[in-house]
Amino acid sequence: MSTRSTGRRKHGGTAVKIVVTGPFSAGKTTLIRTISEITVLSTEKDITDDTKSRKAETTVAMDFGRITIDRDLVLYLFGTPGQDRFDFMWEILGEGMLGYILLVDNSRQDSLDEAVGILAAFRKMARVPFVVALNRSSGIAPDDERHVREVLALDDEVAVVPCDATDRESVKAVLLALLYSVVDSIDAAEPARA
Repeated sequence: MSTRSTGRRKHGGTAVKIVVTGPFSAGKTTLIRTISEITVLSTEKDITDDTKSRKAETTVAMDFGRITIDRDLVLYLFGTPGQDRFDFMWEILGEGMLGYILLVDNSRQDSLDEAVGILAAFRKMARVPFVVALNRSSGIAPDDERHVREVLALDDEVAVVPCDATDRESVKAVLLALLYSVVDSIDAAEPARA
């Protein structure tokens, strides 16, 4: 399958490409596994450097999953590697995306700091809607949200949402926030009707 997944499917429905990106060990693979209706294609390899204290494996190319919203809409989810040495995959996976989720581990400041460079790369490659999902959080205090917005230099219209990547309903809420952002951007782009 080509990474260009936006378009019409055989049965008349629309297939939409969504990218899940973020720092190393933010929970991208877990999020896709939690929501995908198919077995996730994953390219994880054992970690051999000093980051192995955080987790045993890392994505080196991509994760791929799928979720059917209804008979007219299917989301194809592409998860990116989080480590800088695999950043060449970001642009490959980002091609043709309708929007993306920037997933950050809310329990680690270094995750938020690493997200700055990833977000800059994605903003440069495509002007598409995105949301910031704070993994390992059940809610967001106003001061915490303000801190995230300042560090990432987010506009007010970018949603910052709490997320538990292991919980299906929580992941659904993140995807819905992104889809609402996509719809809002389409509405804003349409010329005003007379």
